[in-house]
Amino acid sequence: MNEAREKMPALVDRYNRGVRYVRVSVTSRCNLRCVYCMREEHCDRTVAAEELDYQEICRIIEALAALGVRKVRFTGGEPLLRDDIVDLVRYAKAVDGIETVVLTTNGVLLGHYLDRFLEAGLDGINFSLDTFDEDRYKAITRRNLLADVLGNLESLLRHADMLQVKINVLLLRGINSGELGRFADLTRQWPVTVRFMELMPFDDHQIWRTGKFMGADKILEVLSDLYPALESTQGHATEHFSFHLPGSRGKIAIIPAFTRNFCSQCNRLRITSSGRIMSCLYAKNGVDILAALRDGADNEQLEALFQKALDMKPRDGREAGGKAPRTSMSEIGG
Repeated sequence: MNEAREKMPALVDRYNRGVRYVRVSVTSRCNLRCVYCMREEHCDRTVAAEELDYQEICRIIEALAALGVRKVRFTGGEPLLRDDIVDLVRYAKAVDGIETVVLTTNGVLLGHYLDRFLEAGLDGINFSLDTFDEDRYKAITRRNLLADVLGNLESLLRHADMLQVKINVLLLRGINSGELGRFADLTRQWPVTVRFMELMPFDDHQIWRTGKFMGADKILEVLSDLYPALESTQGHATEHFSFHLPGSRGKIAIIPAFTRNFCSQCNRLRITSSGRIMSCLYAKNGVDILAALRDGADNEQLEALFQKALDMKPRDGREAGGKAPRTSMSEIGG
């Protein structure tokens, strides 16, 4: 493998930030309607022609791998609503240059896929869960599916030595903030990372302005009160605060998704399920790649589109984007 190429990928933006990570939203559809993401009446894309198909997603991953991308995350919506999600994982794992393939799921359908994901070589799962309380789960997601989700989480935890497991908990002041300790305690028994996340302004105009935001500093304060022996440790770039409980097998992290800016460390592109390249979470339109794929674009033409999107990447996404340019995170895949 070319050492110089590993030091700097082929895709580099105006501020010398290289791209090694792509988040591919395989669908904008979701089987939940969380109050911080999608209204009940939020329109699902159900027409197959509106979403990238299997071959198109594979082509994108191949092209990006050749340009230095090393990590692929499949997102949604809910990616397990794609019938071919296991095949996509298996294919991505086989692409030369791709080192890590992971996905994010709400866990509702994971029981149908977990064994197949393991066989396909999936490296990790981010499991989104905000409460252990049945009534609270129904209030947050507008669905009565907690029993299924907890059963699937239990199965996943039993494989946590084989997969990198992260549990994403979006904290809402006065709603689920009282469960912070119960989630943190999972790290005592299991080799998982429990990540407490801030609310973002992509909530389909539901609760962003209702006083439910709980900032990282407040989360840290509560954690420190609950666990005076909490020890700081090294986390990934977005895990601004990372901790370890003495004697525990896992880690605790806080993701200050809104109050802190990670733009200087950004190494990712996002591909929407409708086939647009987004260089920034706050980007308004992105660059269309679907039409090029369906017109038979070659690798050089695809590279030009990726670079065009990167050339639009701002130094500071939130500052450049101003108000949230979209309603729901499902439209861009996180």
